[in-house]
Amino acid sequence: MRVVFVHGACVRDGAWWWHRTAELLLEHGVPSVAPLLPSCGEGGRPGGAGGPGLPEDVAAVRQVLQDGEEPTVVVAHSYGGIVTAEAAAGVSSVRHLLLVSSYLPEVGQSLSDFGDGTPAPFLDVDPDSGTFGVRPEFLVETFLQDCDPDTQAQAADKLARQSVHVTAQPVGAAAWQQVPSTYLVCAQDKGTPARLQRDFARKAGTVVELDTGHHPFLSQPAAVQNLLLSL
Repeated sequence: MRVVFVHGACVRDGAWWWHRTAELLLEHGVPSVAPLLPSCGEGGRPGGAGGPGLPEDVAAVRQVLQDGEEPTVVVAHSYGGIVTAEAAAGVSSVRHLLLVSSYLPEVGQSLSDFGDGTPAPFLDVDPDSGTFGVRPEFLVETFLQDCDPDTQAQAADKLARQSVHVTAQPVGAAAWQQVPSTYLVCAQDKGTPARLQRDFARKAGTVVELDTGHHPFLSQPAAVQNLLLSL
């Protein structure tokens, strides 16, 4: 078994966001990898107008999924669920999807279909550059309130400007319709409130709740590890 972690929007270095849970999994012989998402400026090209978007993110994740034949669990965090819906479709090694405070889009849906049409107050959208990002002053209270101070400080250095194109680009497949799925509701999440997560989770095969904020793999890595091992 291996785990592929697909990180959320407006951040970089998925391996860092995932490292606490990854280290615990490795003690049980389970390796993991976190693909780079080009729309977040990972991979050499900056995000923004004319830059990479959802199709490039899908291609990057799909390449990693197709690199190995061993049974794979994909952990899709937040925006990562949009990417995974298309990237994991038809990949025979993918045996389970774990959606963490995330989305299960239908074919043709985009990230913007899960909002109310206006940017969240914790986001900064810059039409001139064609990017959006998390306002630094909202990072801790919205996404990391249950993490220790050192983690909060390190996370601030992992923010990224992302191409705004990804909010409107539709997915071309819905892997969760083909692959068993579990939805992890983060009950103390202030970015995507639990009531919305529970609504999104209705499409998943199984629903689990943890009393955590938006990043349980940082704040409660042992709980996430145990969930993954149970899959």
